[in-house]
Amino acid sequence: MAKVMEISRKIEEFAPKFLKEDYDNVGLMVGDGQKEVKKVLLSLDCTNEVIKEAVKLNCDLIINHHPLLFKRPSSIVKGDLIGDKIITLIKEDIALYSCHTNLDSAKNGINETIVNMLGFNSSKIIETNESGNYKDGGIGRIVKLEKEMLFLDMVNLVKEKLNIKNMRIVRGNEKIKVLAIINGSGQDFFYKAKSLGADCIITGDTTYHFASDFKEMGVSIIDAGHFSTEYIVFLKTLEFLKEKFKEVEFIASKKSEDPYEFV
Repeated sequence: MAKVMEISRKIEEFAPKFLKEDYDNVGLMVGDGQKEVKKVLLSLDCTNEVIKEAVKLNCDLIINHHPLLFKRPSSIVKGDLIGDKIITLIKEDIALYSCHTNLDSAKNGINETIVNMLGFNSSKIIETNESGNYKDGGIGRIVKLEKEMLFLDMVNLVKEKLNIKNMRIVRGNEKIKVLAIINGSGQDFFYKAKSLGADCIITGDTTYHFASDFKEMGVSIIDAGHFSTEYIVFLKTLEFLKEKFKEVEFIASKKSEDPYEFV
């Protein structure tokens, strides 16, 4: 029977902890590394609804992308959002593991997987991460298109491949030659992407002034949303675990949802 620590180790072989960004927190958040695992629930966030789902499904481990604990809490008490979650996880004997920016940066991680899901091949990493002499890791990918593409055709491609109904777009130009893809919140890397020749950026969480400035600079933005550029890709990226642990049932959460609604 597989244990929490064995599944954790395989994830960290694929996406070493040292690849995480400085602000991040990855690894086992809650629980016993020696706990035996029969069922794993995969989710983007550790919400109360996801925890209830894990309890209902008798899961032993939740693996999520966004860490429940970004910073060390000053207290763990009932009546507090994070405290309630931790207390419930411990009470129900469910371990919680998070793989975040290390999974984004890893070779064949989330950044590369979303490129492949869109049908492209990346030619360059936007922000390389060579920690621990790691090769081919980092945040964001540059795609040099073999053939120039219309902006609206790219919009429709993203909607189709990532199963998105609505998104925000910034039309900086009508044609695309060089594409930048940064899952989640990517605007910190916009200027670097532009310096690498990107005339269209696919990401999420773009703020107003970035949208306005980059439109004036002739760079289009496809803001497909934080959730939509990560959850489906997170599930795809972790499919290797099913091969490594065939005796474990991996379940995609149905309660892991985009907090935003479009009305």
